[in-house]
Amino acid sequence: MLSLAPPPPPVVIGEQAPVALAGEPGLADVVTFGRQQRAAQVASDDEEEERFFADTLAEYQWARDVAGLAPSTLARLTRPLIEVCELYGLVPWRLTPRHVDQYFAGPGKRAGATVRQKLNRIDGYFAFLEQRYAGEVARRFGCAVESPVDPFNRPAHRGDFGLRVPPSRRALREFFAAWRAELPGARKELVACRDYAMAKIVYITGVRAAELCGMRIKDLNWESGQFGRFLVRGKGARGSGPRLREAFMFAEGRELLWWYVEEIRGGFSDDPEHPEAPVWPSERLPGNIAALNAPVAPAVTPSTFRRALARAGDLYLTGPVTELYPHLLRHACATHYYEAGTALWEVQKILGHDWTTTTVRYILSAQGDPERASLEAAGRAMQRLAVDTGRLR
Repeated sequence: MLSLAPPPPPVVIGEQAPVALAGEPGLADVVTFGRQQRAAQVASDDEEEERFFADTLAEYQWARDVAGLAPSTLARLTRPLIEVCELYGLVPWRLTPRHVDQYFAGPGKRAGATVRQKLNRIDGYFAFLEQRYAGEVARRFGCAVESPVDPFNRPAHRGDFGLRVPPSRRALREFFAAWRAELPGARKELVACRDYAMAKIVYITGVRAAELCGMRIKDLNWESGQFGRFLVRGKGARGSGPRLREAFMFAEGRELLWWYVEEIRGGFSDDPEHPEAPVWPSERLPGNIAALNAPVAPAVTPSTFRRALARAGDLYLTGPVTELYPHLLRHACATHYYEAGTALWEVQKILGHDWTTTTVRYILSAQGDPERASLEAAGRAMQRLAVDTGRLR
């Protein structure tokens, strides 16, 4: 009987043997159709979730726009969330804390301040989603809305900013003197003079690089105050966008700005007397602007200014501090004014800070002498307490 049994069909490597279904003929077609229908239903559900996710992203940006956030902030508001969702191919309500941990410990690992900022933005979106759409997400997709930023991976800001030690007053004085002496022999003298004036204005006035680059001719108020002032679009707090504030020229800054406007600014390609013209123009005009023959050139960008300052620091800066960038000049401005006897409130006014606690961070490296200050305070107290007793009768 064994010899009469038919041999088994040959097995073909790389192909799947057909599945024989017992029962009524045509059942295989029914099972295949059911599987295709379920796959199509799953794909349809995924597409619906992705469309709903896109709708919530748009509405979240609209809501924050109504709240008054700057356009640049709105553009960065949802970027961290999209990065995580694209990496795992998931919609936000299907993310878990493990997904977030793996992303920011691996491909998304950045500096501490950057990670903290991104996690806060992800957490902000989930607060919006939970407030407005938690019920609809649970009803339509069967998921509970819960932020993947939990108490264990939520970053706490414990003052993890680095201590910026600026160059000494003497080192910066020698730096600017050496840079100024080399300006006549520079390959591009106009650009070199512009960069030199920008760097020294940052040191004298304490403005930020972005504030400096955004200055226009009409913002220079030569008759304001004792030495003149200029308007800058300052850094907004809590995403509110730029805020106008006045920066102080002081005597040295007024002299430097007058020299630059009178002798250097007119050498660039645009109209230096146009009120909307930038104080610090770019040397290169884009093709579309050059074709239009526009009277106003684009302003130099903060990144270009940073590179120019870094090159100058490599060439002319001596001392223990060898790396120079615009924000370090801002720290140097605050520190040197404070060391010269300027009150903390006045330094805060120069930097344009709303809170004194922010200003204190800029003068952490100030060279103070507590013993001498204590003796001077005791001497002033003795003078106040000294009383002429006169003659007692």
